[in-house]
Amino acid sequence: MMKISQTALTLALAALALLTAAPPQEPTPTPEATASATPQSFSEGPIVIGHSVQGRPIEVWRFGTGERAYLVMAGIHGGYEVNTSQLALELIDHFARHTEEIPPDVTLYFLPIFNVDGAQFPYQTEGRANANGVDLNRNYPTEDWSPTWPKAGCWNYLPIYGGEYALSEPETAALMAFVIEHHPLTALISYHAAAPGFYPALDETSEALSAYLSEASGYPYPGPYTGCHMTGTLADWSAGQGVPAIDVELSNHYDTEFEVNLRLILALLAWQPMPEPAATSTP
Repeated sequence: MMKISQTALTLALAALALLTAAPPQEPTPTPEATASATPQSFSEGPIVIGHSVQGRPIEVWRFGTGERAYLVMAGIHGGYEVNTSQLALELIDHFARHTEEIPPDVTLYFLPIFNVDGAQFPYQTEGRANANGVDLNRNYPTEDWSPTWPKAGCWNYLPIYGGEYALSEPETAALMAFVIEHHPLTALISYHAAAPGFYPALDETSEALSAYLSEASGYPYPGPYTGCHMTGTLADWSAGQGVPAIDVELSNHYDTEFEVNLRLILALLAWQPMPEPAATSTP
């Protein structure tokens, strides 16, 4: 197993720093990479799980080896939500230096930059879609998948669609394969910006997890409702696989709100679903 190396983490942080060198507003500074190594059995990364339309690697970092597995991902909307990727990289740096904060029965995965092609356009509307013009949060094989949707209340700055068919994009196919390979995940969190709050899949467990994390973080649940009709989303597909899933929206497009989200992630690692009640037989 490959350990998380200082060199790999430094390169990841440096790459994102270059993307965000001249934002229109003052962003949260990118932290320095850790100088400490982590035990080989404890961490691994970056792990390439697939490639984008333009051939860029999609990378995951792992901490721990426990049976309770959590996936925290960011940058599904690329450069338009680049602060979510900054946050994920800051969290990777933090846990590389504080491995004792990972419970022994937990595996924590981070996918910091999912839309790696869109990340080439930091703080720009052009960075939201992938290189095919597809919204990577609307390309999953759910019952309500659609290439188009009503634009009322939705992001509508540039043309964008859900793909020629569900799972048409290499990015979504790579993530779906990762989730299935590591099934069952205990929960999946996807960071977005900027409508602060929790937006769970519409199942009881995802909603309960949202309420729990709202108390830990202070982000509202439910989050502000814009009236947007969501189709083919990662959260809904994930919940359909039995994995509770939530979109977490940061407050703006520039700050990472690191301390708030560190509390959120630590609370997430302490959470697990209530067991299903045992079936009773009628005498």
